[in-house]
Amino acid sequence: MEDLNTLVAQWLAEAGWNESYITLTTKAIIILGILLVAFAVTVVFRRLIVPALQKISARTKATWDDYLFSDRVMHCTARLIPPIIWYALLRAAFYDMPLLLDVLHKGCIIYLIVVFLQLVAAFLDTLYDISSRHETLRNRPLKGVYQMIKLLAVCVGVILIVSILIGRDATTILAGLGASAAIIMLIFRDSILGLVAGVQLSANDMLRPGDWITMTKYGADGYVTEVTLTTVKVQNFDKTITTIPPYALVSDSFQNWRGMWESGGRRIKRSLLIDASTVRALTGEELAALSKKQMVEAGDAAEPVVNLYALREYAARYIKHHPEIHPDLMQMVRALQPTPEGIPIEVYCFTRDTNWVAYEAVQGAVFDHLLAVLPEFGLRCYQRSSDRDADIETDSKQ
Repeated sequence: MEDLNTLVAQWLAEAGWNESYITLTTKAIIILGILLVAFAVTVVFRRLIVPALQKISARTKATWDDYLFSDRVMHCTARLIPPIIWYALLRAAFYDMPLLLDVLHKGCIIYLIVVFLQLVAAFLDTLYDISSRHETLRNRPLKGVYQMIKLLAVCVGVILIVSILIGRDATTILAGLGASAAIIMLIFRDSILGLVAGVQLSANDMLRPGDWITMTKYGADGYVTEVTLTTVKVQNFDKTITTIPPYALVSDSFQNWRGMWESGGRRIKRSLLIDASTVRALTGEELAALSKKQMVEAGDAAEPVVNLYALREYAARYIKHHPEIHPDLMQMVRALQPTPEGIPIEVYCFTRDTNWVAYEAVQGAVFDHLLAVLPEFGLRCYQRSSDRDADIETDSKQ
């Protein structure tokens, strides 16, 4: 290092420089040379090495290397070059100023830690992009895990920077932090609980982005759009956004409708309230008329047949042959406990199409038909009378 300074000083003296300025000028020239070397190496890396690596990765069949050698990752990698070169070459300019050299070396190390953390963040973002496009991993809530790794990396980086600034070993700082663990737990409570909850949600496959969930406690009823370290975002059907802490999904109960989508059928479970006063046995003529319309089978045409039973059998056959009702899932028409509002006849089946709009269309068509055929069986739906009904009845008597 001294030889380089002596060589530059001799060159300046031969050039006719004043001896009082030679020392300062020598250091300035060496510093400028260090900066030029760092700049030149960085330019070579960005203009030559990076394009070469990207061309090689583009020729491979795998896609993950395209993400790893992306412009963002390579840009963050290039930032590591200047502080490394500065740290290695600054001694040439400040070999005779140990205190200043020590300060500059610490600055280079701190800068190197900061840019390395940026590289780690870019690398983790790239891993998230890769996992988001992977067939197996894209439905896993991994964003919170990557965020926790980022947080841990930042914590380690801060500890290292503080240890450099105060000139103490990092283990000493960690020991001091251990004494204040309760305060740290309080500060990072949500992050720690979010990490644990994220691991549980992912390991047990309880939640995926895109799932339809219902959580009444938080007013959530919609699709999961994002799962992060501290929040789960749900876009409700009214287009509002509900945010839920991840640990609430583990500690509390919520309903996930993913099983319905995967089963390929969406349940219809709705009842018709039949007026109990209209339930009676069908006459032979009524049975013959219904048989002619193929609304009762030959085995049901023997007297006595109760009209409510005939309706249930007809409804069961109707949903069985309905083209939009799933044939492989449960189908049932049953009579429930009578109520003051009538006798509930419940239709239980599943539509083939799980889409909400299509599902409602099929359900509406099924019950429109059943309501229309009730008079054929001598039945009617219960409907609570109103003042208008009473006026109509009075007018008819007059």
